Amino acid sequence: MTAAPTTVGVPLAELHVHLEATAKPTLVRRLAERNGLEIPPGTVDGDRYVWRDFLDFLLTFDRAVTVIKTVQDYRDITSAYLRDCAAEGAVYVELTISPDHADQAGLSYADLVEGVAQGIDDARDATGIESRAIVTAVRNFGTERAEWVARTAAGQPHPYVTGFGLAGDEAGFPPGPFARAFELAHDAGLGLTCHAGEWAGPESVREALALPVPLTRLGHGVRAIEDPQLVRELAERGTVLEVCPTSNVVLNAYADYGVHPFPLLRDAGVRVTLGSDDPPYWEATIGGEYAVARREWGLDDAALTAVTRTAIEAAFVPEPLRTALLARIQQ
Repeated sequence: MTAAPTTVGVPLAELHVHLEATAKPTLVRRLAERNGLEIPPGTVDGDRYVWRDFLDFLLTFDRAVTVIKTVQDYRDITSAYLRDCAAEGAVYVELTISPDHADQAGLSYADLVEGVAQGIDDARDATGIESRAIVTAVRNFGTERAEWVARTAAGQPHPYVTGFGLAGDEAGFPPGPFARAFELAHDAGLGLTCHAGEWAGPESVREALALPVPLTRLGHGVRAIEDPQLVRELAERGTVLEVCPTSNVVLNAYADYGVHPFPLLRDAGVRVTLGSDDPPYWEATIGGEYAVARREWGLDDAALTAVTRTAIEAAFVPEPLRTALLARIQQ
């Protein structure tokens, strides 16, 4: 399902990618060796991750991240992914990071953020790419754990941590019970997003929009297409959908790109961006996602650049950085 890189000259931006899941099998092997660990059986086969469906993918991911143990590991993963994105023309990437997985590895939240921040600085120094981080709570770990993630991020602010989100098993854990976690993050000034409308249908989008604090973005959100009134509401609200086409197709949320709702949502006035989600698991890249939009849905350079502009406008960044990024893509 690997897509060709996007045409040179089109600036790219990504709002939806899980940092720990950007580590390629070769990097995971290197980290395991450095940390004196064995990769759990059934995780990788050659240069590919092993998984059957969405829930099995979550288990494979949980196994793979057990080899990530140190500040240097997070620094290396962050820098490697951002450099790859910059090589395809990306000017900005927002990285979703998991305090839960770092905690399970015995790494403090402060050390997690330190490693990510160092990787962001390394990649910027080398390529000019900008990046920020979204802390995510894993919904299948429960509401108390989600509140711990939000409370920890609020209590240890960092200029590179600018958002809070909810990921994991969407169908089994709707967003409503996580309202308190979102309130804690909102009160701390973090931007808010939530995985919804990927596996649980349009009702999960409605429930995310009904949270007591405003969400400006939704992770995926594509199942909203099944509810025309909801599509109109998303367009009217200006809610931005972080759409991950290759992830949706490979995981069989949609049979192929021809039936994927990205173009219908875009034509209906919904603000959409492109993301790679967990790129090495589907052999995807952010450049490949832009190439899909060009090849499958006919977006030209101007339309693709407009997608990037939407991403920058919706990014959880300080206004001076947003202005600078907008000027950069205009050039």
